[in-house]
Amino acid sequence: MEIGRVVGQVVATVKQAGLQGRTLLLIVPLDPADVDGDGGPGATYAAADYVGAGLGEVVLVTRGSAARVDDTTTGVPTDAAAVAIVDSIAVENKTVFRKSG
Repeated sequence: MEIGRVVGQVVATVKQAGLQGRTLLLIVPLDPADVDGDGGPGATYAAADYVGAGLGEVVLVTRGSAARVDDTTTGVPTDAAAVAIVDSIAVENKTVFRKSG
């Protein structure tokens, strides 16, 4: 799994049947020790949203076969899935991120 920030959405009116009704997010990977970082150039990728994440939220993402998280996604061409909205991150007993609001 990896941590990333939602930076946008992909809109696709025509898509594989298993992706119908699923929001596609644009994610930039983050270093857990530097959540304010930008992930670097060319790092952004698309992920299926399973948690209702919004723009700017920090999410936990599974990739590869782990992105097909349940029976409804078996056989769906998904390589990345946002599976949790992060509330806080602690590194070496120091809180480096806490969700506001």
